[in-house]
Amino acid sequence: MELTSKQRAQLRGLANNIDTILIVGKEGIGDNLVKQANDALEARELIKGRVLENSLLSPREAAEELAPLTRSEIVQVIGTKFVLYRPSHKKDKKDKIVLVQEKKRPKG
Repeated sequence: MELTSKQRAQLRGLANNIDTILIVGKEGIGDNLVKQANDALEARELIKGRVLENSLLSPREAAEELAPLTRSEIVQVIGTKFVLYRPSHKKDKKDKIVLVQEKKRPKG
C-alpha cells in the first residue's frame, strides 16, 4: 500500500498530537522492538518513534528497517523522530483512521 501525498499530509497532521511510544536505542532494532511496534500499530494505526543519540542507526535508517518488518508505511522522518502507519486489521475498531482518497479528474 503506497500512501499518496494527500494521505501522507493527513497522517502527518494526526501525528502532531500523538506521543512518542517507540524508542530505538544503541541495541538497534531487535525482536522485542518489532513486537512492540506491531502491537502499537495494531492498537493505534499511527505511531511515533524516536532514535536516541547513542543509536548506531539514523532516524531514516531506523524507519526504513522497521517499516518492512511491521508491514507499515513511513509517514515522515523529521529530526530524531519518525512516524509509521499501518491500517488496523480489527474490524470493530471504533476510531479507525479514514484516509482521504484521491479524487479522479473527469476526462475531457
